Amino acid sequence: MLAGNSDTKAFDLSQLPIDSVLDDIISALAEHPQVILKAPPGAGKSTRLPHVLLERGVFDGKIILLEPRRLAARNIATFLATIRGEKVGETVGLRVRGETRVSDKTRLEIVTEGVLTRMIQADPELPGVDLVIFDEFHERSLHADLALALSLDVQQGLRDDLTLLVMSATLDDSALSGMLPDAAYLESEGRSFPVEARYQTVPRQYGYENVVASAVAQLLEKESGSALVFLPGVGEIQRTADALRDRVSSDVLVCPLYGQLTAKEQQAAIAPAPNGKRKVVLATNIAETSLTIEGIRLVVDSGIERVARFNRKTGITKLDTIQIARSSAVQRAGRAGRLSDGVCLRLYSEETFQRMRAVPDPEMTTSDLTQLVLELLQWGCSPQDLQWLDLPPTQHWQQAVNLLMQLGVLDTSGGLTAKGKRVAALGTDARLGAMLVTAEGFDASALSTAAWLAAWAEEPPRGSRDPDLRLQLMSLAGRKGPHLQRAQQLAERLNGRLQLDTKADWLPVLAASAWPDRVAQSRGTDGRYLLSNGHGAKLDDQHPMSDEKCLIAIDLMSVSQGDSRIFTACRADMDDLQTQLPSLFSQREWVDWDDKKGALVAEKRVCCGDIVVSRTPITNVSDEHRTQALLQAVKRKGLSCLTLSDKTQSLLTRARCAIAWELAIVLPAMDEESLLGELEGWFAPFMNGVKGMNGLKSVDVYSALEARIGWENTKQLNRLLPETYQVPTGSTYRIRYHADQKPALAVKMQEMYGQASSPTIADGQVTLVVELLSPAQRPLQITQDLAGFWQGAYREVQKEMKGRYPKHVWPDDPANHQPTKLTKRHFKPGS
Repeated sequence: MLAGNSDTKAFDLSQLPIDSVLDDIISALAEHPQVILKAPPGAGKSTRLPHVLLERGVFDGKIILLEPRRLAARNIATFLATIRGEKVGETVGLRVRGETRVSDKTRLEIVTEGVLTRMIQADPELPGVDLVIFDEFHERSLHADLALALSLDVQQGLRDDLTLLVMSATLDDSALSGMLPDAAYLESEGRSFPVEARYQTVPRQYGYENVVASAVAQLLEKESGSALVFLPGVGEIQRTADALRDRVSSDVLVCPLYGQLTAKEQQAAIAPAPNGKRKVVLATNIAETSLTIEGIRLVVDSGIERVARFNRKTGITKLDTIQIARSSAVQRAGRAGRLSDGVCLRLYSEETFQRMRAVPDPEMTTSDLTQLVLELLQWGCSPQDLQWLDLPPTQHWQQAVNLLMQLGVLDTSGGLTAKGKRVAALGTDARLGAMLVTAEGFDASALSTAAWLAAWAEEPPRGSRDPDLRLQLMSLAGRKGPHLQRAQQLAERLNGRLQLDTKADWLPVLAASAWPDRVAQSRGTDGRYLLSNGHGAKLDDQHPMSDEKCLIAIDLMSVSQGDSRIFTACRADMDDLQTQLPSLFSQREWVDWDDKKGALVAEKRVCCGDIVVSRTPITNVSDEHRTQALLQAVKRKGLSCLTLSDKTQSLLTRARCAIAWELAIVLPAMDEESLLGELEGWFAPFMNGVKGMNGLKSVDVYSALEARIGWENTKQLNRLLPETYQVPTGSTYRIRYHADQKPALAVKMQEMYGQASSPTIADGQVTLVVELLSPAQRPLQITQDLAGFWQGAYREVQKEMKGRYPKHVWPDDPANHQPTKLTKRHFKPGS
């Protein structure tokens, strides 16, 4: 709850822009359960505001500050503790994955990476917490979206005294205000000097980093101050740093900055340059917000970033290099105007800047949702029960549900299994939690090895590494550091004891229990493998493991084309996996049609996902098997292998149009993927007596589709979207339908006389495009505004056609003239 204000202690920085609205913010926090604060980078929202809230004793209870990035969380915690003359863990605490520094004195906790979600799941009432602050919310991390949704649910159902403050630099205030209509909204100006934007297009091709280094060096020669260079990834940073060191003077320090560096290395990049020196900080988008880098007057913006995008079909993440959003470009440029007039050199054109999308895509729409699904199931609700800026996409959600079932976390009804409840209670990644719970069923060495493997997976070692998982774990086991601390923590959670070495024999079983979709079977001797999820993967064919018959591909990445690339794997034996993890394997009957032999193939298979482990021929082939084989052939070949008459094609096209145009008729999915996926339901009943592929040609596909649609719906469809249209002369002509275009009617112009406006179908909802033809059946005009044509462009057509076709009727008022199919000689008005 809110407490009385006290005098503010002197702040160790000069006045910040946020100071001008501090009193308004504190008043809003006292009067509203939800507050939205928009403030640009450098305003002081992440540092000055939390400090003042502490110093004035605004809240009796604890304050939680959620930061999306660990580097920012650590730096903010260190800064706030330092200005209080304390260490982190006293008044100001820190909780990030694998690191907790809090005490009984802690009044402000800076947390990140799902820590707040775990706190809410552990105790939904958040006892002792009065305020939750969501910093840099514009980054739209999955964790922040989820934490806000859960916090709002807590606020509405359990804690009406809990206050939420959402802060951002480039907030979509209309969307957020729409979600939180009762929230107070405040803005703070930034402290920014003018920044001159310059443009220099640099093509992304071989030698890119050399060109970037030259541009940076030239800028440093002409301008004073240190520079911040935004690059998409670690590789580009390292190559640019190498190229730059030979191009700048000795007084310029080249400092990389990215998430995988040690805390000491990161701090060196952030710290002020020594007297008489300048710095060039080469950073990823980690430096866009939250972090303040001293002395920066120059910014060089590559205009690109590297983001992880999840492919729901493969279950694998791909790193894409994409153009940044305009909001990110503005933030990057703003870094140059913190201390004085600055310069931002954009390595792209001004036209490119204007064409950038406004804001970045939220992680909700591009990420793996497995953890989100598990969290909401643990919370006991569906996505529709919570408040979101963006609902989880249905297909991504279903992919995550399927994986959780494969992990044994969910049952077939979508509820948490006993194993799933244990996994959720661990508070780890779903895959790793499933592995740790599985290890509990084995011996102590398996449990210890699982703890080491989970610690490795949460934070894979930096730098180049051998793809053999066994060697990577051997290099970690027993060494002091964060991996040892995390492995000990996980072992203790399972009431086990961590051993200082790993048992390689357990690795394949443990890895398969976490990554059941990535069991890999060799396709030959060139390092190519088939994954149990049905997709291909490739290991460097020079590595000794590339000859292994079976692997568990733990760390892999999608590439632009072809098989995914395996970065880390462990050797496995399919028989051992079948013995230790029988749930990964299934028996099924397989039937298909062999086009070369012109015969049916039927066999019983033991499978690990899409990997066939063994085959046994089925000798007694039933009619049901034969039907299944032919359906399998149709699924493989597509609907084109069936006989689709004009009548059938018309029904199918019109049904697809009705769906695309959202007409008032309830139809099943009619796209080819859906039709092929549901052949058993609508096509198989019409296959009586069909023995082979040739017999499929005799199947009445029209009747099958009509049955799928339903007789009443077909009747309604024919009424709304008829095959033909009767023109004013009484003639009927076929309407051309296409789901992506307006329906079209081709007719001689004379037959449309008397039609004052464009013809419509579907109870007036759909206007026909009319192709008006000459007497020689050649297009004269294409229009969906017949009235406008008669009153306008028709005059030019009339003038030309009278001379070309003098025997035909070309009236001055076609909208009110009698239609005709006759020439002047035979045409009699009124007849």
